[in-house]
Amino acid sequence: MQTSQPGHLLHLYRRQVISAVVLLLWGVGGAFAQREINMSGHDEKPYYFGIILGYNTSHYNITQHPTFLQRDTIRSIESLNSGRVHLGILANWQVTERIDIRGYPLHLIFSEKKFDYTEKGLTGTTEQRVESIVMSFPLQVRLKSDRIGNFRVYTLAGGKYDFDLASNAGARNSENIVKVKKSDLGVEGGIGFQFFFKYFIFSPEIKFSYGLTNVHARDESLRYSNVIDKMNSRMVMFSLHFEGGGLGF
Repeated sequence: MQTSQPGHLLHLYRRQVISAVVLLLWGVGGAFAQREINMSGHDEKPYYFGIILGYNTSHYNITQHPTFLQRDTIRSIESLNSGRVHLGILANWQVTERIDIRGYPLHLIFSEKKFDYTEKGLTGTTEQRVESIVMSFPLQVRLKSDRIGNFRVYTLAGGKYDFDLASNAGARNSENIVKVKKSDLGVEGGIGFQFFFKYFIFSPEIKFSYGLTNVHARDESLRYSNVIDKMNSRMVMFSLHFEGGGLGF
């Protein structure tokens, strides 16, 4: 049986924390909506751009290999949440008054996945880490509410292709590594808020990302890898978008 860890507790309480943040932003937005209208002609611009800065937490959803119980060293595995930063550039196409299509010409995600192993004959746990620098290419559809003064709320959903620049799938064998493939496909969804200032739009956003492909490059000769069958990435991203000028016709 797996033991509780701080990262596991964070995973359990993540929904409550996110709900509190969303309610706080909604309340701030209500007060913000009462101000003088800024960037009144922004919604008439078909295209505009912005930059992204954010913080993410991620882990792997692990499926044990069918031969796991036959191994004589590893008793349990747990993937813990770990935090890193991300940054990028976004391009937004306003298809209609309420629907946007959004892409990311550049989106770099720095992440770290932690594994806790319980081994037979040893007290405590053994920790392994996998570092990633992911070039992500999301394509999203965004549904926007009516603008209320200088405030608006939106939801989004879409798919993505990820390429891990730091993948260790081709690394030389060492018993204390878990190999990860370079490519991944995933889906994501989230909610965000737009605050219109005089010269730019400030948009805090919370997004959930789910990897669809098995990124584990299994190697039977690696003791920390051969007990794992599949690994699917899971990530929560909190981003600050600074959206500015665009192109109008």
